[in-house]
Amino acid sequence: MRKLALAAALSLLAALSFTAVSAQAADTPYDVLVFSRTAGFRHDSIAVGISTIQTLGAANSFTVTATENATAFTTANLAQYETVVFLNTTGDVLNTAQQNAFQSYIAAGGGYVGVHAAADTEYSWPFYGNLVGAWFQSHPAQQNATVIFEDRTHPATAGLPSSVVRFDEWYNYRTNPRSSARVLASLNESSYSGGTMNGDHPITWCKEYAGGRSFYTGMGHTQASYSEANFRAVLLGGIRYTARRVDANCAPGPNTPPTTPPPTGGTNVTVQAEAFSSQSGVQAVANSGAVGGQRLGYIAAGDWAAYNNVNVGGSRSLQARVSSGGNGGTLQIRTGSQSGPVLGSVAISNTGGWNNYATVTANLSGVPTGSANVYLTFTGTGSLFDLDQFVFVKS
Repeated sequence: MRKLALAAALSLLAALSFTAVSAQAADTPYDVLVFSRTAGFRHDSIAVGISTIQTLGAANSFTVTATENATAFTTANLAQYETVVFLNTTGDVLNTAQQNAFQSYIAAGGGYVGVHAAADTEYSWPFYGNLVGAWFQSHPAQQNATVIFEDRTHPATAGLPSSVVRFDEWYNYRTNPRSSARVLASLNESSYSGGTMNGDHPITWCKEYAGGRSFYTGMGHTQASYSEANFRAVLLGGIRYTARRVDANCAPGPNTPPTTPPPTGGTNVTVQAEAFSSQSGVQAVANSGAVGGQRLGYIAAGDWAAYNNVNVGGSRSLQARVSSGGNGGTLQIRTGSQSGPVLGSVAISNTGGWNNYATVTANLSGVPTGSANVYLTFTGTGSLFDLDQFVFVKS
């Protein structure tokens, strides 16, 4: 840490004034250690994860040191950093002396951010298990699921939608962290297959522990995760909170998990178009103007994209963010298969260029209750349009 000795003073000042750091205000520069050593499964998203955190740092006043060398865990070295990110670590990655140094660092007010497989780490070290909040138990196949942002006051979730459908590898945990941590986001277990936490499935949480601050998110298995604007916001907020650049309520709770599934006609559901479950013809393409940096492109007549287990119940319309520098075309919304019943459709015109976005709306009818496999199909001639994201509007 640059000024670890100031942590207590900063905490006192925060307690006296309790003025949260604005997301637009520049933080006092600080240092972050990203640790990605693996002694088990190695995620191919580690490199892009490091690059993403470095990019976030360049734009948000922190410097990143990335290492897989556990010798970085000494009392003197850790004191340089305001927070330490365990990025998809697996297995036993620290020896006893290194564990003790890290435990002392946390006791002195240091920060910890765990990403995804950080929960698949150090099973024989009770301190770490309490710090991360819950250990990994199992996971089903990678798939789309509905993430419910329960607490949108934390800097990691402020400004995010109430829910979003996204593709990832969804961990089940050995214990439920709700009694010891503030749950910021959870999974709607009815929106996907393989959840084993009896309908109360936290996926992102924060807590104060043993003198330090802890933040964990179970998202971040895939490389594509790190280009998603929402996930990057979660990462940044967790880093800023644990580095004490912003305060938040991380007391345990909420005591009552969200209703599963969400009430019909309630929460709108946002889907990133490039996060398809299966497809024909279309491709995910990079675009700086797209939410999360990617969109669905190369759309031609007869192509389709499928999204499994989307909570469509109660939807009245679909809003789509699109762009077109070509002929335009028609977007059709179906369920069940690419030739299933059409719930609605909307004609999309040339928007003035492939980087000029417009929002179009399709009214829906005959929408199934609960969750369904959604298929988008496309008609027209020539180059049609690109699709950034779409929202099932329920209210």
